[in-house]
This record gives sequence, structure tokens and C-alpha cells, in this order.
Amino acid sequence: MDPDEGLGTDHDSTSKRSSSMTMSTDESQEHQISSRIDDIGKKVQDLVGKINDSRTMNQNIMDNFQDKLVEKVGEICGQMKEHMYTVYEENSHAMQATLQELTLVLESCSRLNTELHTVSQALAGLNRGLTLHRSTE
Repeated sequence: MDPDEGLGTDHDSTSKRSSSMTMSTDESQEHQISSRIDDIGKKVQDLVGKINDSRTMNQNIMDNFQDKLVEKVGEICGQMKEHMYTVYEENSHAMQATLQELTLVLESCSRLNTELHTVSQALAGLNRGLTLHRSTE
């Protein structure tokens, strides 16, 4: 056996071990990187899930707020209608009283007008009688 041959074989063996170690180190690093990427992906998915859950919760809060607001607006509109009808009724009573008073005043005016017309006719007759009486004198 040639001592150079033995060295060559040992050298080849060392080089194979070194390249084998380099490969397993590279594979290990790739596995770590891949594992790290998977972890980041899971964290991103968790964050997206939390964001979606938060959006769903926000939507539920807004829907609940809208429902309560619609209910409250309905209540206030109902109260305003009741108040409006109360005011209408009060105004109707006041107008009715005023119309009755106006009717009485108009009836009185009509009677006075009739009396005035009667007095006017009497005065006109008296005036004619006096005019006839003067002309005969």
C-alpha cells in the first residue's frame, strides 16, 4: 500500500464527511428557516383572525347601537305626536269658544242692523210726513 493512497482515501473520507456535515448543516438551517416561516405564517393567521373577530364584534356593537337608536327615535316621535295632538285639541277648544263668541257677536250685529234698518225706515217716513206737512203749510 502506498502511503499517498492512504492519505488520498483519508482525504476523500474527510472531504465526504465535511460535505456531509455541510449538507446536514444546510438542511438544518433550511429546516429552521422553514419552521420560522411557518411560525410567522401562523402568527399572521392568528392576527388576521383576531382582526376579523374584532370587526365582527364592532359590527355587532354598531347593529345594537342602531337598533337602540331607532327604538329611541320611535319613542321620541311617539311622544312628539302625543304632544302635538294635545296641542291640537287645546287649540280646537279655544277656536270653538272663539267661534261661538263670534257667532253671538254676528247675531247681535244682525239684530242691530235690523233695528237700525227699522229705525231708518221710521225716520224716513217721519221725514216724508214732515216734508208733506211743511209743503201744505
